[in-house]
Amino acid sequence: MQDDRAASLWNPDLAPTGPEQRVWAWYHFAALWIGMIVAVSGWMLAGGLVEQGMSAGQAALTVLLGNFIVLVPMLLIGHAGARYGIPYAVLVRASFGTTGARLPALARALVACGWYGIQSWIGGEALLTLLGILVGADLRGSPLPILDIGLGQLLAFLAFWAMQLFFVRKGLLTIRRLETWTAPAKILICVALVWWAVGRAGGVGPVFAAPSAFAEGGPRAGQFWQVFWPALTAMVGYWATLALNIPDFTRFARSQRDQAIGQAIGLPPMMGLIALASVITTSATVVIYGRAIWDPVELAGTLAGPFVLLGLIVITIDTISCNIAANLVSSAYDFSSLWPAKISYRTGGMITAAIGVLIMPWKLLATTGGYIFTWLAGYSALLGPIAGIMIADYWLIRRARLDTDALYRTDGPYAYRRGWNPAALAAFAAGVLPNLPGFLKTAAPDRFGWIGAGWAAAYTYAWFSGLAVALVLYALLMWRDRAKA
Repeated sequence: MQDDRAASLWNPDLAPTGPEQRVWAWYHFAALWIGMIVAVSGWMLAGGLVEQGMSAGQAALTVLLGNFIVLVPMLLIGHAGARYGIPYAVLVRASFGTTGARLPALARALVACGWYGIQSWIGGEALLTLLGILVGADLRGSPLPILDIGLGQLLAFLAFWAMQLFFVRKGLLTIRRLETWTAPAKILICVALVWWAVGRAGGVGPVFAAPSAFAEGGPRAGQFWQVFWPALTAMVGYWATLALNIPDFTRFARSQRDQAIGQAIGLPPMMGLIALASVITTSATVVIYGRAIWDPVELAGTLAGPFVLLGLIVITIDTISCNIAANLVSSAYDFSSLWPAKISYRTGGMITAAIGVLIMPWKLLATTGGYIFTWLAGYSALLGPIAGIMIADYWLIRRARLDTDALYRTDGPYAYRRGWNPAALAAFAAGVLPNLPGFLKTAAPDRFGWIGAGWAAAYTYAWFSGLAVALVLYALLMWRDRAKA
């Protein structure tokens, strides 16, 4: 594996894990998921649906259903990591080719960069709110040209961004310890926040009594399904990123049982609980303040006393742990796979951090619609087809059997045609392109308002349709090629 031919495909960070590295038990995976789920961005999912007009029950069930759905590809793709000890960027070579794998690796890496920036912005806002409470002043400052944020906001964002570089340098062991230690504290804080919200709102009754805006006589009567389907796609899209690169973590599992049980316990149940906590609290703010406050950082800023300081400190720690585990790990491996000889895991992490600043993440969080229907649903249309191709290749074509050594060679069975697999490229294009017009119409209606309503309707199912089309077409093309051979 040290010959010149494999130099472009191998480095120590991308190599299969050895027995001494496979030490993650089921509770490590459960704690990892709790650490990633109990986060501001996850809290804002269900809260954002309430702000969009859903009742508390509708929002919580939508989030829960989306996470049961995404658990399926999570376990199917994670199987390869646990069996062969390889990361996502290497596994995807089996389907896209040793060179073509750079395309899905780059797509996943850029989405992770976007998330890294969003989480860093959320953490910076928490820091700024904390400091503002301590000094009794609004530290945001006047909006700067082009950036449209205040100087205080920019400095807090950059300060939080810099804090995370410590974990970039320390690697996965530190991340696992951070998630394991902080998971119980995060659950207690969520319970305390719900307790406070229910108490201030006068009990659970007023919270769940608030009707959906889609009910008869409501301001958006009859429009529930128009919001539900794109919202469900967005809920799936929230973890569609991890559904691809879950091998980055399962490659350290002691067994298939550990990764499967840990994920099944950690993902849907905990996501359902955080959604329930979010909708209860967000719905309670309508009773308490007369409007839905879906951002927990903003909510914390309305409180007083030591609870505020504790809450914001926890938000800061929580955002760091979630951001590192969910976003930096994957993109670091993915960037490393683009040029293994020059880009290590740590260098890939630094690239991620740099791009996370340049995308100006505060613009994505300006509205719930932009966050849920443009960002989440948009990249799910890109990643769904990749998941479909990987599942078809690993389970339908190869029956869960891979030649691990050949994944690191340029002259093996995964080289296809000069390193590219035409079947994967065709299936990827077929899965993505039909959703492109709908995405453009949703993201920039002023410029693309001329695009027909049918395209926008198709976009509401972006992840589902993209995954299904790519999976079926890839399997058919590969079976055809094998029959010809």
